[in-house]
Amino acid sequence: MLTVVAPIVIGLVYAALNSLIAEPHRRRFNAVFVAGAGAAYLSGGGFGPLELAFTAVATYCAYRGLDSWAWIGVAWLLHTVWDALHHLYGNPILPFAEHSSLGCAICDPVIALWCFAGGPSVADLARSAAARLRPRARRGGSPGGAGASGAPGAADPEAGGAPGAEHPAGAAG
Repeated sequence: MLTVVAPIVIGLVYAALNSLIAEPHRRRFNAVFVAGAGAAYLSGGGFGPLELAFTAVATYCAYRGLDSWAWIGVAWLLHTVWDALHHLYGNPILPFAEHSSLGCAICDPVIALWCFAGGPSVADLARSAAARLRPRARRGGSPGGAGASGAPGAADPEAGGAPGAEHPAGAAG
């Protein structure tokens, strides 16, 4: 169980720590980081010249990732496949740790999902989730139909009322 849980936690911690880096530096840092991950197996040479080919593909994805979170996510998923192959063929990323490639293959998709989500700040996600969980009355609306002004029937854009409905056509806002 620890073989599965620990890599997932590592992926989540990676995302959380990267959230401390401001955009666009966060994306660029991750592009450079995944390029390094793409070259991780070069010293072992488990797949011979294919190691160089994989590194070239990962580097291309990382380069495209300088401007695109999606490409960084693709690079992490490619690395996941490479990790799984190394695990299956007995060429772990860390020769002294038999299951290191398996752990990497579990961790990498967690990071890829975060990248496909746009590499959001975990703190921003937490604030957004907390705001959605607050009761409606604390946000200005009420279950009885009162809008932001508190007057019954007033349009509340958060409650699905039409934007601008609180001001009749032509009225100054």
